[in-house]
Amino acid sequence: MKLSRPLLLLIAVGVLPLASLADPPLGNRPDRLEWFQDQGFGLFIHWSVDSQLGVGISHSLVGASDDYVNRFFGELPGTFNPRGFRPEDWAALAKLAGVRYVVFTAKHHSGFCMFPTRTTDFGIMATPFHRDIVGEVLGAFRAQGIAAGLYFSPDDFWWLHRHGVRIQREVPEVLPSNLPGLLAYDKAQVTELLTHYGPIDLIFFDGEATDLRNVAWTLQPNIVVTRGAIPTPEQTVPGRPMPGPWESNLTMGHAWQYQPTDDRYKSGRECISLLVETRAKGGNLLLDIGPKPDGTLAIEQEERLREMALWMFVNGECIHGVRPWIVTNEGDNWFTRAKDSDTLYVIVKGNQPWPYGQWREVVLKSVRAGPGSEVSVLGESGKTLEYRPNVVPAGSWREAADGLHLRAMMAQRLRDDRSWSDPVVLKVTHVTPALVPPEIDTTSAEAGPPAAVFTADVTRLGDVPSLQVGFEYRDVTGQDVHERVGPWIRTEFAGVVKPGSVRREVTGLAPDRTYEVRAVALHPLLNFYGQEITLRTP
Repeated sequence: MKLSRPLLLLIAVGVLPLASLADPPLGNRPDRLEWFQDQGFGLFIHWSVDSQLGVGISHSLVGASDDYVNRFFGELPGTFNPRGFRPEDWAALAKLAGVRYVVFTAKHHSGFCMFPTRTTDFGIMATPFHRDIVGEVLGAFRAQGIAAGLYFSPDDFWWLHRHGVRIQREVPEVLPSNLPGLLAYDKAQVTELLTHYGPIDLIFFDGEATDLRNVAWTLQPNIVVTRGAIPTPEQTVPGRPMPGPWESNLTMGHAWQYQPTDDRYKSGRECISLLVETRAKGGNLLLDIGPKPDGTLAIEQEERLREMALWMFVNGECIHGVRPWIVTNEGDNWFTRAKDSDTLYVIVKGNQPWPYGQWREVVLKSVRAGPGSEVSVLGESGKTLEYRPNVVPAGSWREAADGLHLRAMMAQRLRDDRSWSDPVVLKVTHVTPALVPPEIDTTSAEAGPPAAVFTADVTRLGDVPSLQVGFEYRDVTGQDVHERVGPWIRTEFAGVVKPGSVRREVTGLAPDRTYEVRAVALHPLLNFYGQEITLRTP
């Protein structure tokens, strides 16, 4: 094997281990993927030179006039001067919120580099700020014990513009694999990032990743490549657990980068709900914020992180180091289980707050308790209810014909008015499964005419004699491959009494559209989903 001079230099100075000479297989290491699955909650930070305009990050350059493009590249760096930039404040808040890793936009599609680079003058060192933002962000989060991650776009609109290539995305003529100069440029930047900042825990390649991820694994074998190597659904949580490690990345509002107008933020409760559902399905939540142009956080973003901070301060045990239960949820009761024990966490959501100082009973059909099982509410001692010394708010359980009954009290006054609308988490020890869930796969979706035909394979009914089976579909035309925001529409459902194939004809799909389709099995306890597949109508 012939090694390049840069690679030999990296080995000589100790950045790469001598074992690199043995040409080990490249890829995410199993122990590092296991570590990644334990983290549960990451913070995505989108910030670039065009945050000054309150515009969608980078994408305004696609289809823009020559005048807009020239002023974007020529004028914006000269006015980017975030005097309020204090990444230690971001990191301290993230730590409080239970965030275990950060992913920061080192370079987005515009090509603007938030780090010093020898490859281009379109970057942070050409601004009045003239400081290494990437280095300061990573240092601040590391100081809080939060793992360091980077976002990197292989697409580079600055490079395309400088080389006379029309600015586009995800078409063959702009892919790095078809532009050797762009690929070399990207490799040089990734090499800078992975040799100037010490160990990087994660990297997110938002674009064509094959060559760049190999550079990453060669330079830092312990790095976890997320997008580019594992599933990273965007703006959605999949309908069912996905095999292996995966990560949903979602915005607090609708925008990735700060937008002062027209952005509608999710509530703190919705953000917590997304975290719960992602963990119940075995994934990590990468929740995005976008700092303001001056480097501070919008109050809406801070408020939501602080609501999550309180919830995670009480309930982080059900989020970190957990894996899915045999089902994701029973109605509003969602599950995670401790990775290395028979402890189950029951995360009780719902539209009605759990009243302080009142007993509530939860009935579960997928869980069986046994000798030594105990029920408690996370964050509570189970011994004291304020101002009511005669009440002992300890949890209990009993088995009955209709399932496992858990009795508990919300006995911790987390807010002055005693209200609590966020989920309450019950911890149940020494449990075993009480059912065998069904299995269903989406096998095909064909466009017709005269009708579209969806098929699924029911491979196991589980422990019920029959299931209602049908399909859901949604229009995803024009959306990014990772972005799914439209509502699901259901077909008719019919009973299935044995394993086998299920077929439905669907009319009324619009022409020349792209749809996503998945099979659905209605179990008495909850819905089970097949994997999503795409369909293009003629």
